[in-house]
Amino acid sequence: MAFGSMKQDGDPMADINVTPLVDVMLVLLVIFMITTPLFERGIDVNLPQTVSSNISGAERVIVTIPKDKTYVYFNNQPVNRALMKGYLQQIFKNRTDKTVYLFADKSVPYGEVLGIMDEVKQAGIETVGLATEPPAQK
Repeated sequence: MAFGSMKQDGDPMADINVTPLVDVMLVLLVIFMITTPLFERGIDVNLPQTVSSNISGAERVIVTIPKDKTYVYFNNQPVNRALMKGYLQQIFKNRTDKTVYLFADKSVPYGEVLGIMDEVKQAGIETVGLATEPPAQK
């Protein structure tokens, strides 16, 4: 018989070997640590480039207009274009800072971006900031 598998009185031992469990849990922890940032990416938008700095702020509301223009995104949540104005009014009902940051793909026509900016203004938003990317370093 194997060492440690029986007690002295002949009863089998009921100990659980936790080493393989710990090994599996550590591997899962590493896998989740590596893959979690991949899921927190935003909407892929090809922003135009400018020299000025990027937007900062803790409680900012970001409206993203992707190439397909069927939906707009509010902080990575898709919202139907027809419901955008009411959704904005609801978000900013109790806020003092009425600022929206607009991330529009550079392939979206200028008129489409202006139409969305107009709807944002009609919803009572005072300031619309346009997001850009810094130019590529040469």
